[in-house]
Amino acid sequence: MQRFNHYQEEYYPSPLMHVWIEFKRSHIALAGFVILSIFIFIALFGDLIAPFDPSQQNTNAILLPPSWEPNGTIIHIFGTDSLGRDVFSRILYACQITFGVSILIVMVAAFVGVSLGVVAGLLSGLRSSIVNHLFDSIMAIPTLLIAIIIVAILGTGLSNAMLAITLALIPQFVHQTRTFVKTELQKDYVMLDKLDGASRRRIFFSSILPGMLELIVVQATLAISIAIIDISALGFLNLGATTGMTELGQMLSQSLDVAYVSPWLVTLPGLFIFLMVFSVNIVGEGLRSALRNRLKL
Repeated sequence: MQRFNHYQEEYYPSPLMHVWIEFKRSHIALAGFVILSIFIFIALFGDLIAPFDPSQQNTNAILLPPSWEPNGTIIHIFGTDSLGRDVFSRILYACQITFGVSILIVMVAAFVGVSLGVVAGLLSGLRSSIVNHLFDSIMAIPTLLIAIIIVAILGTGLSNAMLAITLALIPQFVHQTRTFVKTELQKDYVMLDKLDGASRRRIFFSSILPGMLELIVVQATLAISIAIIDISALGFLNLGATTGMTELGQMLSQSLDVAYVSPWLVTLPGLFIFLMVFSVNIVGEGLRSALRNRLKL
């Protein structure tokens, strides 16, 4: 039975709900969100749902094909590798490291980069010029090359790889944030705040920061994709995750010797890397469109 509304008030969704309404209008973005949600679930609970230990070896089950092959078995859904380890369990653990580490890297890089970008945007004169030219010169170097150089200096290992990629991503956040703040400071509504005697801190938190949401979302999704590829690339080059860990790029590197005999050992980790990057980019584009459409209303 429909509830009687005495005041006949119209329903207006909250800003967050309005973003969700705009976002789910795109079926592609919604499909990407489902895939991304699966990876988030794996990153949180992958070790709990893995049927085997990723390092457990079984000499009686070496290079078993996946379950959809004629000689495959349901016990090992994705088959086994050259040491008899369950590929499905290894991929679950590898997704935890690759995806979880990428999210952590971007969170740290975004916090540091946005903070430095705001300071750089509020600076003026010689100090602003020095900071701008410094970060612009760093932006010209690919992030993977910066990460390889830093890892070569600090040494191999996952922690050093995380630090290297974080330092490589920070200039991108600084550049985008600084450009946005500089542009917003020239607009009329900011000029009115200045004429009213508002401080720079108040201008930023009350006027500029609310409009930075779309910028941060777009840059963060792009940075997550870069972080996933860089973590996998460093693992493939044996500069990232160590031998005792399980990471998607490392799995690709270890499977090259038997790629012609067992192609699924190369195909499956590569497919999961592709799905990660694809889902992050699709969701990021959907959020950007939803935020833009919300601001137009």
